[in-house]
Amino acid sequence: MEQTKQIVVILFYKFHEIEDPDYFARKQRAYCKKLGVVGKVLVAKEGINSSISGTRKQIEEYKKFIWSLKGFYDVRFKEELAYEHPFTKLQVKVKKEIIRLDKKIDLKNRGEYIKPRNFLALYENNEDFIILDARNNYEYKIGRFKKAINPKIKSFREFPRFVEKFEKEVDKNQKIITYCTGGIRCEKASAYLKEKGFENVYQLEGGIINFCQQFPNTIWEGKCFVFDKRLISDINQNNKPITYCEICGVISDLYRNCKNIYCDRLTIICIKCQEKLHGCCSIKCKKMFETYALERASVKRIKNPSG
Repeated sequence: MEQTKQIVVILFYKFHEIEDPDYFARKQRAYCKKLGVVGKVLVAKEGINSSISGTRKQIEEYKKFIWSLKGFYDVRFKEELAYEHPFTKLQVKVKKEIIRLDKKIDLKNRGEYIKPRNFLALYENNEDFIILDARNNYEYKIGRFKKAINPKIKSFREFPRFVEKFEKEVDKNQKIITYCTGGIRCEKASAYLKEKGFENVYQLEGGIINFCQQFPNTIWEGKCFVFDKRLISDINQNNKPITYCEICGVISDLYRNCKNIYCDRLTIICIKCQEKLHGCCSIKCKKMFETYALERASVKRIKNPSG
């Protein structure tokens, strides 16, 4: 019998001042444990950023809990279905920022939201605008909106460095639409662009997930990177992969971290090459991984000779 998707995965954030992040985080942890949900919750003075998975009943209860918190009644949840939990445990952490930029910016000056329908219309009407991806390079690699600019950053903290070059190359009066997975990075990215003098900045409301659920198989190419065990989501698309195995060149969208702990590089690698290289990204890393495994086994035998 074919397995059905019964796990609900939600993604959400809210910029709202939290007076006591430690206390807020303790409440989150306690309630999540009580419900039995798992996932990641980041809390800072500026708000909350979270992704949680559970049964439909658990997730609906969790939503009610978030909406009941002062200042969080209007939180909007992005939702996907999965066959199993994409998280192995619950992590609740207090951070300096819920999305790290390392720049002081005024979020009240962030870019205006553009609704998915209006965003799609820009493409359909062949309007003149810049579509700017606010995500990391490895995310852009496996999926993006048509004609989107890749900032080629390894982490969001590098976005200001990209803007330094970007502002010298484009007209600051040109319409710019920013987008990211769920919308949180665009809150800060659009505000930063406006602080740097860009006049006509917007952000896609709800991000990639919201758009693709409303308008599947239109202007999105490839798959979507997600920060959980899945790594990649098809977000209701029928799109083929737009990436290839970095070892043999066959079409593939399987992202894996190299098993060599001294490398740990995120690599697109097909199943055959994964088996051939024992989960490593190259022959060199495979040899290092095997050497390390033998050393660990040797140390284990010395410590426990009777084992």
